[in-house]
Amino acid sequence: MEVSHTSLIFAVALAAGIFAQSIARHLRIPGIIILLALGALLGQEGLGWVIPDALGGGLFVIVDFAVAVILFEGGLGLEVSRLRREESSIRKLITVGSLVTLMGGFVSVLVFLNWSFNLALLFGSLVVVTGPTVVTPLVRNLRLKTKIKTILEAEGVLIDPIGAILAVLVLEVVITPDVLTVANSLIDVAFWLIFGSLGGIAGGLLLGGILRFRSIVPKGYENIFTLASVLLLFEVCNQVVSQSGILSVTIAGIVLGNMKTPVERDLREFKDQLTVLLIGLLFILLAADVSLEDIRHLGWAGAGVIAALILIVRPLNVWLSTRNSGLSFREKIFIAWMAPRGIVAAAIASLTGATMKNRGIEGGDDLIALVFLTIASTVVLAGLTARPLATFLNLRLPGRNRIAILGARGLGLLLGEEFRKKGMTVVFLDSDPKLCRQAEEAGFLVVFGNALEERTLLRARIELVGTVIGATYNNHLNNTFVLQARKLFNVPAGYIAVDELEDELTPDYLQKKGEHILFEGPHDTERWDVRFRHKDLVIEYFTYVPRQHSSEKEASPKKESRPNLPKNGERFVILTIEREENVFPMSFGFKARKDDIAAVVIYLPERNTALQFLNELGWSPLPADQDDTV
Repeated sequence: MEVSHTSLIFAVALAAGIFAQSIARHLRIPGIIILLALGALLGQEGLGWVIPDALGGGLFVIVDFAVAVILFEGGLGLEVSRLRREESSIRKLITVGSLVTLMGGFVSVLVFLNWSFNLALLFGSLVVVTGPTVVTPLVRNLRLKTKIKTILEAEGVLIDPIGAILAVLVLEVVITPDVLTVANSLIDVAFWLIFGSLGGIAGGLLLGGILRFRSIVPKGYENIFTLASVLLLFEVCNQVVSQSGILSVTIAGIVLGNMKTPVERDLREFKDQLTVLLIGLLFILLAADVSLEDIRHLGWAGAGVIAALILIVRPLNVWLSTRNSGLSFREKIFIAWMAPRGIVAAAIASLTGATMKNRGIEGGDDLIALVFLTIASTVVLAGLTARPLATFLNLRLPGRNRIAILGARGLGLLLGEEFRKKGMTVVFLDSDPKLCRQAEEAGFLVVFGNALEERTLLRARIELVGTVIGATYNNHLNNTFVLQARKLFNVPAGYIAVDELEDELTPDYLQKKGEHILFEGPHDTERWDVRFRHKDLVIEYFTYVPRQHSSEKEASPKKESRPNLPKNGERFVILTIEREENVFPMSFGFKARKDDIAAVVIYLPERNTALQFLNELGWSPLPADQDDTV
C-alpha cells in the first residue's frame, strides 16, 4: 500500500525516525543503523509508506533547514579553549585531510568501479565529511581521553561545511567543465569562506547578546527565538553568498556556545532533542529514496571502494594531518579508524543526485547508492568496533570513581573523610594555600587554584570525577563550580551547599538540571567551620527505622519545618547516606529507606536535643563503637 498524501508521508517519516532512534538507544548502537534499515523498509521498494518524491521541492527545503539546525547544534558543543590545544591536528584534518579523502575516493572509484572521471570526482567530494551526528555520541559514550575526543568531535563538526561547499564546487565544474567555471568557483569559495565566517561570528554575537538581556526575549521563548534566528541567518547568508549559510550557522553555534548566556543549558537540551528529531526524519526520507537494486548492483566492486576508504585513504589522511602533533601511535590508529559518515553526507548526496537528474547527467542513482553504502558500512563498523578497539589501545578513561569538593574546610573536610572511609578517592579544590595545606596534611589529594578555570579542573583529573560538590560559604560560587564541571566535562552528579533557598537555588530548579542541594537542607557552613576549628563536633552514625503508619516518611523535611530550631545555630548536619554498600551525599528532599545508614555531624553542646530531633525523623543510633569524635 503506497502512501501519496504529503502530510501523511511527513508524519510517518517523523514518527519512524523517533521510533528507530528509541530502539537504537535501548540496544546501545548508533541510531543510523536502524534508521537506514527502517527507511529502506518504508520506501518505495518496501512498504511504500514513505515516497520522498511526493514531497517535491519541499524535500530539499526540509533537508536544508534540518542540516542548518544540526550543524548549529554541533557548533554549540565545541569549546574554543579545547580547540586551541589541538589546533594543529584539527586544522590539518579539515584542510589537508579533506584533499586526501577527495583524491582517495576519486582514485578508489576509478580503480574498482571504472566510473567516469567526473562521477568519481563527485564521489570523492561527497565522502570528505565525517558525521558529527555519529561521531559525537559515540566518543562521548566511550569516555575517550580528552585529546582524542576533542579532535574527533571538532573534525566532525568543522569538516561538514567544508565538505558541503567542496561538493557544490565539484558539481559546478562537472556541469560546466571549463577554465572560466573553475576560476569563478575558486573565487566563490573565497567569498564563501570570508562571508560565511564573518556572518557566523556576527550572527552568534548578536544572538548571544540578545539572549543575555532577559527583557528582550520573553521567558520561555528563548529556544524558539534561537531556532528562528538560526534559520533566518542560514537563508540570509545563502541569499547574499550562495552556500555560505552552512558555514555561518556552524560558526554562530561555536560563538554562542562559548558565550555565557542565562539560557545556555536549556538551549543545549532543546537543540539536542530537536537534532534527534531532525536526524531521524532526514534519514528515513533519504534512505527511502535509495534503490536497493542500485546498491546490490555495486557488488564486490562497491565493497572494494569502501575497504579502500577505510584501510588506505583514512589512515593516509590521519598520518599526513597529525605529523609532529604529539599524538601517540595508538591515538593515531584510533582516529584513523573513526571516520563514520552521517546525515550531511546523505543530504548532500541526495541533493547532488537530484541536480544531476534535472540537468540530464547520468550516474546520479549509482552515486547516491555508493554514498549510502559508505554511510551504512562506516557507521556499522564504527558502532561495533569502537569500544573494543579503544579498550584494546588503552584510550578510554577509567570509571568516574572520584569525588571533587570545592572548599577544603569544615563540612567539606568532614564529608571527604566519610567518603575516604568507604575507599573512595576524594580531591579538594581551593584557592587558599592554608586550607590546601590543611587538606594535604589530612592525606587528601588537593589542587590549588581557581576552580572555575578549565585548567584547574583538568589538573584535578575532572574527567575521572563522578560527583562534584560545592561546599564553600558562597552559594553562587558553589553553583557556578558545579555548572562548569558538569557542562565542560559531563560530570554525572552535582551537589551545592546553600545557606538559604533563594533565586535559582531552589530544589525544583536544581533538580531539573540534574543537581541537588547538599545536606538535608540549607546550612550556615561558615558557622560550622568555626565549630570544626574549635573541635565542638562529633560524628555519629544512625540507621533509618520507619515510624509506624509512615513508611515513606521524609527523612529531610524543610529546614523551616523543624520544631524549636534555635535561632543562633543548627544542631546537626547529615553528611552521607549508605545504602546497600553505596555511599552518596545527603541531599535536600531525600527520602530514606529502612536500614539506610547516615553519617551525622552533631554540635556537641546541643547533642541531646539533636538526638531527640533525629529520633523524631526516624534515625536511631548505631552501636557506640561506630561513632567517631572529630
